[in-house]
Amino acid sequence: MIRFFFFALLATLASVASAMSLGSKHAILIDEESGRILFEKNASDIVPIASLTKLMTAMVVLDSQPDMDQLITILDEDVDTIKFSSSRVPVGATFSRRTLLELALMSSDNRAAHALARSFPGGMPQFRLAVRNKALALQLHRTNIEEPTGLSPNNTSTASDLAKLAMAAAKYPEIEQITTVSGDLIDVGGQRRQYHNTNRLVSNKNWNILLSKTGFTNEAGRCIVMRVRAAGHNAVMVLLNAKESFNRTADATRLYQMLAGGNQPEVIAGLHLR
Repeated sequence: MIRFFFFALLATLASVASAMSLGSKHAILIDEESGRILFEKNASDIVPIASLTKLMTAMVVLDSQPDMDQLITILDEDVDTIKFSSSRVPVGATFSRRTLLELALMSSDNRAAHALARSFPGGMPQFRLAVRNKALALQLHRTNIEEPTGLSPNNTSTASDLAKLAMAAAKYPEIEQITTVSGDLIDVGGQRRQYHNTNRLVSNKNWNILLSKTGFTNEAGRCIVMRVRAAGHNAVMVLLNAKESFNRTADATRLYQMLAGGNQPEVIAGLHLR
């Protein structure tokens, strides 16, 4: 009887979702327990994924079982020459691999992500091979990742593939922990600096976020993947190519409200995801 009501609830959610209008151009919402798709919009389109790439980077690095306390220095070659993006991680600074992983996932720093791939056993060529093998193992048949940061528009995937990627990343306790903290004080050359999570929703007490990663490039638009818990169930949502941060936040909130039975508050003006 309980199972019947559960699936009846999913059917109701799917019906509500079918009438929902989202600003993101590509989206999917999946109930983890049943595997049922509760909402999708252009979920099989192959598009740039920006810094959502860093979830794959983190998994591949952790799979290699490296010394997480090994010190790695940021080099000139870690500086972005694709988009010439800014970074709060200076060249010459030295961090543990553990801290680089935190900077790459939490504050989405590109130099940190590149340094992780550069210091991968066998260097960048072996990192790329490991990424291809991981994508094959996860059956991400419509995913192509050429570099570790997501700055390249050639890093592409679909909302459906990214949902699989998020569920795989959730099996790594380090990734779950790092991506769900609001911020941290990190030592940079003897000075403590505050770094924040690019997903401000992780500090919102009305949300139960189990994993998250944001992304943005001009080609990819505003993107986010989250694993959330609502109404006693875990779900994965992927939103790609929203025009503005507020649109992405509003879309995520609509989906979360739907999961929670409409009991969550409306989008708070000024609450943005970078």
